[in-house]
Amino acid sequence: MRARTRGYWLYLVPSLLLFLAVIVVPFLMNVGASFTRWSGVGTPRWIGLGNYARLLEDERFWESFQHNVGLIVAMALVPTAIGLVLAAALFDYIGKRFGARTASALRATYYLPQVLPVAVAGVVWGWMLHPSYGAVNQIFGLDLDWLGDPDLALATVMAVMVWFQLGYPVVIFMAGLQRVDPAYYEAAEIDGASWWRRFWHITIPQIRPEIFVVLLTCTIAALKVFGPIFVLTRGGPGNATMVPSYFSYLNFFQKSNVGYGSAIATVLALIIIVVTFLFLRVQERDA
Repeated sequence: MRARTRGYWLYLVPSLLLFLAVIVVPFLMNVGASFTRWSGVGTPRWIGLGNYARLLEDERFWESFQHNVGLIVAMALVPTAIGLVLAAALFDYIGKRFGARTASALRATYYLPQVLPVAVAGVVWGWMLHPSYGAVNQIFGLDLDWLGDPDLALATVMAVMVWFQLGYPVVIFMAGLQRVDPAYYEAAEIDGASWWRRFWHITIPQIRPEIFVVLLTCTIAALKVFGPIFVLTRGGPGNATMVPSYFSYLNFFQKSNVGYGSAIATVLALIIIVVTFLFLRVQERDA
């Protein structure tokens, strides 16, 4: 049996080599650069933990993580909660009363933002939120600078990210509901259980693994979010929407402070690893 399965490992070699070349080696190079002072040109100068000591005192760094907490709410918690309700409604109500095709069409509509390129979606939202000719102000008769006002910018980006992220949990949860035994819902309906009771006592417990997957992947996406910030606000106005990934990019390419940018990226990667580990441990205990 071992001789037969030993040959299967050969099929993993291309993936392992690609993993080493694309992820492991660049990550180790980034960690090494984080211990240096380097502009990207010439010879790096070793400074040990200097960049990390600087991070501890950098208010912009800590502020960027505070903004990331808001994006975790917008990209993980809110879409998961709304996605659960929508998926259950499409599966347990719309699908039964209006047919599976209607439910599938609505599911595809919710997922459409995920298909759009981030740059395209960001540019369109930038037009819609423009203070002079934006559709949002024109429709509601407002005069707000949604992305240019420090008091509104982060909340506006969060709202856009809820729209952008919502389709992913809806699709995952509807796929998870396909494996739930319909007898549970039929028995609950015979007993007179309302839709809300069926949702709370059947849907959520039965698709708990999918909920963990969505929360984990969306949290990681929120921690490393870059594209929407780059397209919509460039971290501004001021530092109102600055996040660690964009802060790292700023130091890498605009300030030519590669060592400090590497330290930011390394800390962000370690936080993602710790968050992933904690999610997996909680899932194992819940299983």
